Amino acid sequence: MEEPQREVRAAYAESTITVYQAYSPEIGRPAVREGRFTAAWKRDRMTWIKPSFLWMMYRCGWGTKAGQETVLAVEISRDGFEWALRHACLSSYVRGVHADQAAWQRQLKRAPARVQWDPERDLHLRPLPYRSLQLGLSGEAVRRYADEWTVSIRDVTPLARKIHALVGGGDLDSATRLLPQERPYLLGDELLAHLRE
Repeated sequence: MEEPQREVRAAYAESTITVYQAYSPEIGRPAVREGRFTAAWKRDRMTWIKPSFLWMMYRCGWGTKAGQETVLAVEISRDGFEWALRHACLSSYVRGVHADQAAWQRQLKRAPARVQWDPERDLHLRPLPYRSLQLGLSGEAVRRYADEWTVSIRDVTPLARKIHALVGGGDLDSATRLLPQERPYLLGDELLAHLRE
């Protein structure tokens, strides 16, 4: 069956969804220890969350890129995640979706979240022909993410390294079995229309 061009895929439960971020150990380790983002984590900057484990691996190079050595699985409330989607603006101007470029820029400036669709990745981190969600949070959304939505924070760096080693050794079946079980995250048609470029 052909994958939809744009679809939110994630590991999720009845009330929570897992998103991924990668930080330096100075930020990541205290967050895991406390189960919350600590003072070292900057609330005044935009932060990007990714429901796709493999897209996060592409972004952080399996946890090897400088400043991204600690890969976090952040479990957040689905209510919070969907609040961010409802209040999001597309990260780029799209003719036909926005009245004009100036209208898009005004919306972008006001929105506490932004949606970006990037090519999903395979185990070799090559682009696939369909896209996965990145969700940028700023202002009110960052505060809600840190103070209200976060349920738990786990360090999945060892998992990332193990999968990477299996891929490097050519054992793709074992690597695939270790991947988080992501499935389509169902959203209402109205919300999906709002999010698609």
